[in-house]
Amino acid sequence: MADTHAKHHDYHLLNPSPWPLAASLSALIMAVGAIVWMRTHVDGLGVLGMKGPWLFAIGATAVVATAWAWWIDVIREANQGYQTPVVQLHLRYGMILFIASEVMFFVAWFWAYFDFALFPAGVHDLMNNAASVVGTTTRDQVFGGKWPPVPVEATDATIPGFFKHTFNPWGLPLVNTLILLTSGCTVTWAHHALLKNDRRGLVIGLVLTVLLGMTFTFCQALEYSHAGFSFAGHSYGSTFFMATGFHGAHVMIGTIFLLVCLVRAMRGAFTPQQHFGFEAAAWYWHFVDVVWLFLFACIYVWGAGPIVPGAE
Repeated sequence: MADTHAKHHDYHLLNPSPWPLAASLSALIMAVGAIVWMRTHVDGLGVLGMKGPWLFAIGATAVVATAWAWWIDVIREANQGYQTPVVQLHLRYGMILFIASEVMFFVAWFWAYFDFALFPAGVHDLMNNAASVVGTTTRDQVFGGKWPPVPVEATDATIPGFFKHTFNPWGLPLVNTLILLTSGCTVTWAHHALLKNDRRGLVIGLVLTVLLGMTFTFCQALEYSHAGFSFAGHSYGSTFFMATGFHGAHVMIGTIFLLVCLVRAMRGAFTPQQHFGFEAAAWYWHFVDVVWLFLFACIYVWGAGPIVPGAE
């Protein structure tokens, strides 16, 4: 009878946890808060009397707090020996599926970009309730039909439809490419140091990677401040900022991910045999690197207009 409840398998059966429900509710509050914030920005009315960013801030804080508490439980389970080789394998499967879902996000942005770039004067049907064609329009009429758009006479990039020039790909975009490629090398160095139980090499590699990630974000913000086109008013600005901005958000998330790993490494966490948290962060960072190479080649180089002297 003593062995009735003994564990005779390699799987980990989780104890009841409040964090899945807490994460769902927090994400819902954050999403509703984002809608309220955007509606307040658009017309000042908000939603159901709620205005401003406060609901979003509450939801975002709750999401971060829930993630923090949940991950503490996961780390505790790992330290107690529950993350067997089988459990670690399935954690890797989960990370692979997560990265695959992120790939689909970027497929959407690239699809939109190439749809506009390859068919700038395409004809589209105007539908009535998606049932009957009521007319046609061309991108010549809506967007100017050119890729990149034809420069317009304006002096302020905040004006919808403003377009002066694309970025020079051999300026800051090339610098950012070299920064991310270097960061991919440093995070790989950190990973190999961990596998050899070289704690000093692990910490140095992570420090360099985090600093390079922050440098990339700074350079991208500097680049955006010199943009020769607006976000709104034409397809080039919207597709450019959505694709590169979404990637920039992933760089910031990845930098935070690696910063947490750095703090844990400095506190003695991770072993050569058990370090999935760091491995997941490294996979995520390499994914960010590869996406940027596609962005640089397709949007900055292939999609560049005439290079304007002095353009970033």
